[in-house]
Amino acid sequence: MKPNIYAMIPARSGSQRLKLKNLAILNGKPLIFYAIHSAKKSKIFKKIFVNSEDSIFKKIAKRYKVNFYKRNKKLASSSTKSDDVVYDFFKNNPKVDILVWVNSIAPLQTGQEIKKIVNHFVKKNFDSLITVENKKTHCNYNNKPLNYLKNSKFAKTQDLKAIQTFVYSIMMWRKKTFLNQYKKNKNAILSGKSFFYPVKNPSNIIIKTVDDLKLADLFIKSKNKKFSLKYDKIINN
Repeated sequence: MKPNIYAMIPARSGSQRLKLKNLAILNGKPLIFYAIHSAKKSKIFKKIFVNSEDSIFKKIAKRYKVNFYKRNKKLASSSTKSDDVVYDFFKNNPKVDILVWVNSIAPLQTGQEIKKIVNHFVKKNFDSLITVENKKTHCNYNNKPLNYLKNSKFAKTQDLKAIQTFVYSIMMWRKKTFLNQYKKNKNAILSGKSFFYPVKNPSNIIIKTVDDLKLADLFIKSKNKKFSLKYDKIINN
């Protein structure tokens, strides 16, 4: 029996770094449009919800013909934890088996990639998943080396062990495992059998500032233009 897989697109109205970022225009469309569009294109979700405390997003959900879930305003502050938002949704949507958090701030993530990640989650029988970026670069934590030796010759970056930085373009959970851990510990983002799924450009472009928005806008406008690799003419001399 196939699980009921729902997409949830969180849209808090009180963003601080970029005010009302989900409604900021990116190449003629509000930022949140891209998450809705990609979720639809994946054709893997039984239902797609915009999740917000603000009724303005009910109008957005209606415009793009998806469902709307209104969360309590207590779950919309800058201090609200993702665990609590997910728990609230699971508690009030008993028919969902797997919940996929499709992040509105990752506008360049495609429906095809969403489908691939969800299928991997189901096939491998994971309980939780978060997208990450594998970075091969010299990294410190608290001024101490993470993936290189301080008193040795600098390794080539391609020879380093990759550091995984969280992207959050997609997160997902199995309801039963999530709820069991949440009820015990009041946290469950990494519950049960977890997996960190690596994504690359442009899926890892996350919108947090105006500069991020500019970068995504430039990418969208340029992706349909033909690009040919060229070199300085000095090579031929």
